[in-house]
Amino acid sequence: MDEKQLLALIATGEGYKIEFKESLNNIDRELVAFANSSGGRILIGVTNTGDRKGVTITNDLRSQLQDIANNCDPPVKIIPWEVENVIAIEVREGDDKPYKCSTGFYKRIGPNTQKLSRNEIIEFIKSEGKVRFDEMVNPKFDYETHFDPRKLEKYLRMAHISNVLDPVTMLINLGVAEKQDDRMYFNNTGILFFSKNLRDIYYHTALTCVLYKGNERIDVLDRRDFNEDLISNIDGAVTFYKRYLAVRYEMTGEARRREIPEIPYDALREAVINAVTHRDYFEKGSNVMFEVFDDRIEISDFGGLPKGLKTEEFGTKSVLRNPNIADLLQRIEYIEKLGTGITKMRGMVSEAGLPLSSSSSRPSSQRCSDGQQQQ
Repeated sequence: MDEKQLLALIATGEGYKIEFKESLNNIDRELVAFANSSGGRILIGVTNTGDRKGVTITNDLRSQLQDIANNCDPPVKIIPWEVENVIAIEVREGDDKPYKCSTGFYKRIGPNTQKLSRNEIIEFIKSEGKVRFDEMVNPKFDYETHFDPRKLEKYLRMAHISNVLDPVTMLINLGVAEKQDDRMYFNNTGILFFSKNLRDIYYHTALTCVLYKGNERIDVLDRRDFNEDLISNIDGAVTFYKRYLAVRYEMTGEARRREIPEIPYDALREAVINAVTHRDYFEKGSNVMFEVFDDRIEISDFGGLPKGLKTEEFGTKSVLRNPNIADLLQRIEYIEKLGTGITKMRGMVSEAGLPLSSSSSRPSSQRCSDGQQQQ
């Protein structure tokens, strides 16, 4: 950085990615705030009003600055630049969030550094994928009371896994349970797949299917809430949409005519599986929704795109919010974990001659599959 670039930064003023400091006082807060956000620059020797007072740059000052950065947890990587009597510190966005200093966790909120409250820290850690719902153990799930061995047997058949070991060993090998002091502890993946009745443990894990009259959420003609286990939930949704989608028949010259649904069944199935796999299960106020209108079908889950996936990469890159759930679904070939699902759905819908997105001008005789993630 040279004098011209420094003057340009000062002229820009403080903001989300620029902070002015007269000294190193409380500089650790600014370091972790930028590392926890999108990165930024700190100018040491500049007042809040943009006056360049400068500091005396010595080896002790340089060492002190580096020690402060190293004493953050985890250490914050910095690149210091010296321009005359000002130190410009470049802080990159951290790749091991969250970062904390001796006084707590901080984040940039607009042009300010703000300390995170307990609940904000929890939400921040969850959003960064440091705590995953599918990996957490729920001690309320009792092996003798809630576990369904028939569902494990069914799953092993679907995954083509030889059922030669006892259920406890198979569950441990699948990574869905562990044994401590003669007691079985299930993580949420095991609960979601192998509960006798999932609603005994969680209500928010349901897949709700609704048929409406017309194009608005007003008159409900049919509703089904599936909440036994993830596989049964998916299969229940498949049965629901096959019941209500219009079908035409094409004569093929064979004894059996060809059945052509107005929306490809496989595209809808792919969308349902995607929603079940990637929803944010920490959010307990929303179910996965499968809604059938006269002019469209909407499939939605809660959570938005997972951390690490950009909007422009949607449908081309696989980033898993629930890797354990995805792993078990991959074993039974419900998903591939390659980020190909969206492309497949678009291809099937396009091949069927249907629009790829909702439009208020779409003829009411058409429906489309809209795989959405709502926030």
